Amino acid sequence: MLAAAGSLVATIWTALHLRTLLLAAVIFLFLADYLKSRRPKNYPPGPRRLPFVGNMLQIDFEKPHLVVQQLVKKYGNVISLDFGITSSLIISSLPLIKEAFTHLDENFLSRPKFPIQKHIFNENGLIFSSGQPWKERRRFTLMTLRNFGLGKKSLEQRMQEEARHLVEAIGEEGGQPFDPHFKINNAVSNIICSVTFGERFEYNDSRFQELLKLLDKAMSLSSSVLVHLYNIFPWIMKHLPGQHHAMLATWEKLKSYISDIIDNHRKDWNPDEPRDFIDAFLTEMTKYPDKTTTSFTEESLICSTLDLFLAGTETTSTTLCWALLYMALYPEVQEKVQAEIDRVIGQEKQPSLADRDSMPYTNAVVHEVQRMGNIIPLNVPREVTVDTTLAGFHLPKGSIVHTNLTALHMDPKEWATPDIFNPEHFLENGQFKKRESFLPFSMGKRACPGEQLARSELFIFFTALMQKFTFKPPVNEKLSLKFRMSITISPVSHRLCAVPRM
Repeated sequence: MLAAAGSLVATIWTALHLRTLLLAAVIFLFLADYLKSRRPKNYPPGPRRLPFVGNMLQIDFEKPHLVVQQLVKKYGNVISLDFGITSSLIISSLPLIKEAFTHLDENFLSRPKFPIQKHIFNENGLIFSSGQPWKERRRFTLMTLRNFGLGKKSLEQRMQEEARHLVEAIGEEGGQPFDPHFKINNAVSNIICSVTFGERFEYNDSRFQELLKLLDKAMSLSSSVLVHLYNIFPWIMKHLPGQHHAMLATWEKLKSYISDIIDNHRKDWNPDEPRDFIDAFLTEMTKYPDKTTTSFTEESLICSTLDLFLAGTETTSTTLCWALLYMALYPEVQEKVQAEIDRVIGQEKQPSLADRDSMPYTNAVVHEVQRMGNIIPLNVPREVTVDTTLAGFHLPKGSIVHTNLTALHMDPKEWATPDIFNPEHFLENGQFKKRESFLPFSMGKRACPGEQLARSELFIFFTALMQKFTFKPPVNEKLSLKFRMSITISPVSHRLCAVPRM
């Protein structure tokens, strides 16, 4: 009986043509893709998607934020884009962004679980965690940052001291062409390092320079098409060679570096006298002997520290690089900034936050750099936690939401000359004017927790540099506003001359 059944199966298998099987497989995959991608009623409009890859082929990953603007013009202020089987939504207008992140904020508090981020952080840390663990760590981090100087004179004094070191380091270039990237990176990083690691690092510290270069490499690789493909097809991409593996290896090196710093802290750690964020976190961990019931674990400490280091270094230093580049390209603006500095502060006094209200033009220039630099053009993504209705559109649970900051910062209805660097956008009758359509730090409960720190650093570092130097293009070298796409938008590698002011 069994032999007869086996013979029948073999006969049927032989009868089926290989092409028939392949056709059946393809039809099945297309049907599965169709069923997976069916849109509910009132789903936001968007370009036609292709099977399996969605809208990937319609996006230029070297300038995705600019491609999105064309789609917004065609489809409106709430649009849909698919990357593989991942549904993304892009919200563009200020009223809708405010509604989503203030009135409906609880529906948008989670971060999406991209495979690449899950592989690196696994929902530990601050940036890509969600739910109760994120709330606990965020509350602890804000309290700890305040305890170690955030918003206090002591941290401002550290910024002033670091600004002196930066001025001295740039002064050593003797007015000759140099790439400002890593000097600025080092200076800005030293502020968050003083809070997280309890120390600053010299600009010639080879080990710390290695850390900064690893961070820069991780940022650069993040925009690779292969990394995007890994997030869509992780089960395939993990078996294929490419930059996605280089990125994962770079993040592992960064985590190992942070782990070594934590191990060194343990050697002379006193739970009763925490020196910095790492010490405070170690103390917090002792309150939870059962590691299965707490979000304060060793891995979470590594990831939270790395998040602070990343967020506290990359965004502010990139903005300052844009600032110096714009000053070299707009010498008339630079002259006005320096005239205001000479009038309010002079050449000898160290710039302080108390001077900011008396320096509306300088403050306006810093804000205009942030608007034009637009370093995180689609914001850090969020995830819809429950089915939500916005502007009459149905946003299904699990959809990824991007905030179109480019549309806000380049809106011709809001800005007189949206495509031109113009500090007058933030001035009215000679006084600084806040603008509602200016959201570089996002808004709502998931807004950047380091906004106050970043604003302070930008003003003190920028003012200190303008006070001491005039930035110019090198002779026979033409500067441009070309950018490099990574986690942030940064200027392409370039050189400047920092001419000392007499």
